[in-house]
Amino acid sequence: MKLSLLLLLLSAITHPLCAAQYTLELKSDTTKIDWTLGDVLHTVHGTFQMKRGSISFDSDTGAASGEIVVDVASGQSGNGARDRRMQENVLESAKYPEAVFVPAQIEGKLNLNGSSTVRLHGTFRIHGATHEMTMEVKIQTAGNHIDAQATFAIPYVAWGMKDPSTFILRVSKTVQCSIQSSGALEKR
Repeated sequence: MKLSLLLLLLSAITHPLCAAQYTLELKSDTTKIDWTLGDVLHTVHGTFQMKRGSISFDSDTGAASGEIVVDVASGQSGNGARDRRMQENVLESAKYPEAVFVPAQIEGKLNLNGSSTVRLHGTFRIHGATHEMTMEVKIQTAGNHIDAQATFAIPYVAWGMKDPSTFILRVSKTVQCSIQSSGALEKR
């Protein structure tokens, strides 16, 4: 009885010391957000700028927290008229200036030296509503340096945004997005 109580106590004391908790601070100058929207005639490519971003996670449990905040008004495709319509009619960026991803759980194992692929589950707030989202994230680490690329789809019409299609021009109702970033992985 005494031995089992001692082992239980030692386990409770040492478990927090073994837990691997990390934080990744995303920097706007090393983060690139791209989007792609297909239409009947061609594919439109564009970008957004990140305002700020930080992800903290526990590698033992997969619990995650933090946020990635995107400047919605920064969205551009290289065509001024199209970008104004996108900002005013679809995104309504004057009313909804930010899109925010809040991570909740990481599924998969992060290799601290080499490559790994994980799934990042969380919520995405855009255009005044919050939606469940999962991103696939490909990661390359070397020491505390990390390069990551996340891919995900935004079904913007299903999420309440206006469909910019016209009688002649038909566009996809889903935007494909990717985030590429690099930075330092800090152990807490």
